[in-house]
Amino acid sequence: MSVSIDQPVPDFTAQATGDTTVNLADLRGKQVVIYFYPKASTPGCTTEGGDFRDRKAAFEAANTVILGVSRDGIRAQENFKAKQAFNFELISDKDEAVCRLFDVIKLKKLYGKEHLGIERSTFLIDADGKLAREWRKVKVAGHAQEVLEAAQGLHAGD
Repeated sequence: MSVSIDQPVPDFTAQATGDTTVNLADLRGKQVVIYFYPKASTPGCTTEGGDFRDRKAAFEAANTVILGVSRDGIRAQENFKAKQAFNFELISDKDEAVCRLFDVIKLKKLYGKEHLGIERSTFLIDADGKLAREWRKVKVAGHAQEVLEAAQGLHAGD
């Protein structure tokens, strides 16, 4: 099952950093950026998270919450968040429930071996809980800025 543009995103509940539980329904009235990354504390994921961190005030001004998601355990997520001073929560999706909801688990190749892993992807959910935009096979450079501009444009249309 995968979420489609202009369709409501099914509610989910997931364990997150900061001793929190994220419940998507609790975020209605705000826009939500959910970005999926392959692995905590790796170079591309660190850069991507830093780009979102550095734009958090602008996302907040656009009534937008940022959430990062990977299959790492909660301890790895907490360490990643603390080391990089991320100012938003990271979801631990070890059972891949959130990943499957957004269809981001893909067959990948690394050093000639195939494995299932997270395809770097980002989703923008509007204040009514509908999927507004999606980015798949994300390249990190410039991505957070592009998502911010989409969130600002969506917010301006409220």
